[in-house]
Amino acid sequence: MEIQTGMVSKERVLPRQSYRAEMNWLLAVLPGFPLLLLVLRLWYLSRQDLPTMLLLVQYINPLGMVGALFITLSWTVPAGILLVRVLGGILLVSVPGRTGTSFLAVAALRMPGWVVVIAAGIAAFTWQLRMLPLLMMMVVAILGLTAVQGQPGEPWLMRWITLGVPVLTALLVWIFVWSAVIEAVRAGEHVTAVLLAAPPLFGPVLTGPVPERWARIATHWPAVMVAFAMPFMVGIAFLRAPVLPDTAIEVATSGAEAQGEAVRVVRGQLISVDDTSTTMLQTTGEVVFISNGEVKSKTLCPRAADAQRSGITVHGWAVEAPALEWIAPTRTVTEIDPRCLGRPLKRLSTGE
Repeated sequence: MEIQTGMVSKERVLPRQSYRAEMNWLLAVLPGFPLLLLVLRLWYLSRQDLPTMLLLVQYINPLGMVGALFITLSWTVPAGILLVRVLGGILLVSVPGRTGTSFLAVAALRMPGWVVVIAAGIAAFTWQLRMLPLLMMMVVAILGLTAVQGQPGEPWLMRWITLGVPVLTALLVWIFVWSAVIEAVRAGEHVTAVLLAAPPLFGPVLTGPVPERWARIATHWPAVMVAFAMPFMVGIAFLRAPVLPDTAIEVATSGAEAQGEAVRVVRGQLISVDDTSTTMLQTTGEVVFISNGEVKSKTLCPRAADAQRSGITVHGWAVEAPALEWIAPTRTVTEIDPRCLGRPLKRLSTGE
């Protein structure tokens, strides 16, 4: 059976009997990956202590962990969709008649345009600013590859879509980020400078075919490397994501005032509160049970500012911040509660 889409035809020349079995295994294993991440997050949070992990499993709401997983990893889904569409599209236009045995080519050929549009929109809001030039490069590459895959149009129109649009987009991106590129170079942030300046250079290159003998190497090897690296990147990002509220509690043991002892502050992550006690998980992995009669006050502590932010901005927009941080309402912390710093509140004396 042959599928014809413009200049691209898909025909399975050498049918692989194990192709469907491989896809069935992939679809069976894929849903288990998020579950594995959730279990690893609890194991990491408990400092590899089984009783503590079982306690966390008992009290932590799975919906909260799923929400944290979704927010933390929202950038990976559009990244995978756009990458498959670009690499598969290059393979389709490079080897148009022998793409039936390639998962990349089949996925790119069957991927609807609205899926690509939604993925690009989600990426525009969830990716960091320094990754947006890469997003623009992928979008113009998909536009050019789609034009090449379809029915041939006027020569001037094809040159404009495959060459003019990428060059114009590159110029606009450079004009927008050039001040940040210079600032990043002066600050020694070479990775940020490359992420801002380099992607537009590859836009015109990715809109056309590559030599047939190099087509699979140029598309499959990058896909394989990303497929191996992505689980580790996702796992590291999620293991650092908060799943419990960071809390500070003032505790006064019985007879503390009579002995002249100061009220102590317990910092940690709040696990649960019941009728008799409050359960806290400290940063050392120790679980503390505090009697509710000893609790004088409690407060939520905001997350510390990202210490890895370089201070480099593009027209006032931090390069490490996504657009969603600018659009969505955020809580502005004007003063840090002393309890979050480990100090009790200063109360006015009621004596005399």
